[in-house]
Amino acid sequence: MTSSNKSSKNAKWYVVHTYSGYENKVKTNLEKIIENRSLEDLIIDIRVPTEDVVEAKGEEKKIVTRKIFPGYVLIKMVMTDDTWYIIRNTTGVTGFVGPGSKPVPLSEEEVEALGVDVREIVAQFNVGDTVKITEGAFVSQTGVVESIDMSARRVTVLVEMFGRKTSLELDINQAEAI
Repeated sequence: MTSSNKSSKNAKWYVVHTYSGYENKVKTNLEKIIENRSLEDLIIDIRVPTEDVVEAKGEEKKIVTRKIFPGYVLIKMVMTDDTWYIIRNTTGVTGFVGPGSKPVPLSEEEVEALGVDVREIVAQFNVGDTVKITEGAFVSQTGVVESIDMSARRVTVLVEMFGRKTSLELDINQAEAI
């Protein structure tokens, strides 16, 4: 495994507080610093979360991009003294979110809820394949895949219980192909 692969696995999402209206400027400045100092393996990603909103003024409607968290920038990075110093001393940054001067990374649940780091889930099975249930109350049971819903990350598996076929809805990661 290369050092950049190790670094990206250790990277966590942090929230940085900025002056209001400076979010994009902070992002641009950090991207230049990362490029100039070759820190791509330590500071992986910088995001200013936005959403498109329809604004109506009278009869006129237009789509406007609006910041979801004004005054904040999300950064995926490996926390070291150097990366902390670089981020903290970037123009427009007022500090990391966390108690005192100690940055606290976002939890996996928070990252997923924010939809910042969406991982592509690929099912290792298709409809009609036999799978083994790997988690939950029906662990070690086998069944046939009835349907797969990738958007909801769910799979419906038909298992035999007490001589009858029963449908179970599971997370995609709770079943594996046999």
